[in-house]
Amino acid sequence: MSSTSSARRFQLVHLLAAGAVGALGALLSLYIGKRSRTRKEPVRVLITGAAGQIGYALSSLVGHGELLGKSQPVILHLLDIGTATEPLNGLKLELVDSALPLLTDVIATTNLTEACTGVSIAIMVGGYPRKTSMERKDVMAMNGSIYKMHASALEKYACKDCKVVVVANPANTNALILSEFASSIPRKNITCLTRLDHNRALGQVAAKLAIPVSTVKNVTIWGNHSSTQYPDVNHGIANGIGIRDAIKDDDWLDNEFVTIVQQRGAAIIKARNMSSALSAASSVCDHIRDWVHGTPPGHWVSMGVLSDGSYGVPEGLCYSFPVTCQNGDWSIVQGLPIDARSRHKMDDTARELEEERQLAREFLQDSK
Repeated sequence: MSSTSSARRFQLVHLLAAGAVGALGALLSLYIGKRSRTRKEPVRVLITGAAGQIGYALSSLVGHGELLGKSQPVILHLLDIGTATEPLNGLKLELVDSALPLLTDVIATTNLTEACTGVSIAIMVGGYPRKTSMERKDVMAMNGSIYKMHASALEKYACKDCKVVVVANPANTNALILSEFASSIPRKNITCLTRLDHNRALGQVAAKLAIPVSTVKNVTIWGNHSSTQYPDVNHGIANGIGIRDAIKDDDWLDNEFVTIVQQRGAAIIKARNMSSALSAASSVCDHIRDWVHGTPPGHWVSMGVLSDGSYGVPEGLCYSFPVTCQNGDWSIVQGLPIDARSRHKMDDTARELEEERQLAREFLQDSK
């Protein structure tokens, strides 16, 4: 082969290689550019009372994507009081050590302004626990002052479309107070947690029938997150048929089942000398995830929301209803038949919430 022919062949190979490298580079640039355009911005999530048991369990679940999904980065804002500074910082250390890919940053603080700045999700776990010597009005006053202060901070510093779920008891009335003092946040964006009670009801039905809990749906928690709540299975489904038809024991459903769900929190405290934490954290994730991403077709869940008068519930009470969620919004399920027994129980829990609202109003009036 002549030297001229070899040189030409070398030039051809060189040109082909250069072209291939160029094409590969262009494809790589396109891929990187596309990824950068589709990469989600992190969502700022506030947890108050974060150094406690619920906050400890919840922060890990959030970091694993159980709150907003497996592709949504988050920045955790962890707030607690000054006396909890050390355990709060310890929680931050553990979250860093967990190397959670979705956890972009952790802000652990005792400063309310810093905690609320820019948050899109606020999970209000912090509150003053009721002690044995305290009257209900006393704990209402303590928590009223806390939630008035937190509402003002969210009003000033959180995103205006911030979604709020109140966990600390009395959760319904704390949410009501928060809605009064964070008036620029849409009222539909302020809710309280009754998903824990809803999940407890699902679990009891599944256990009674010895079936997976995933095959049970559409139970309802009506009213207050307290011992007056009404766990209702009249419209629920288990393994494709009505729960009452599946269980065939109306006496159990009308009595023992209701009591078990109503008193489950007390039973857990008695068993472990501490209140519910893991189940509460899990239900918070369920509450927010369904709210943001939507409930499955044909399913509803229970949420404490501000009443619009549906089912004869006094307007403005924060009351647990059956809801469906779509496009980041919730809607109360309408048109469910309500029998006389259910009506009585729904009215009982509404009366308790009206009493709580009146106590809260008295405190707030005195504090002006």
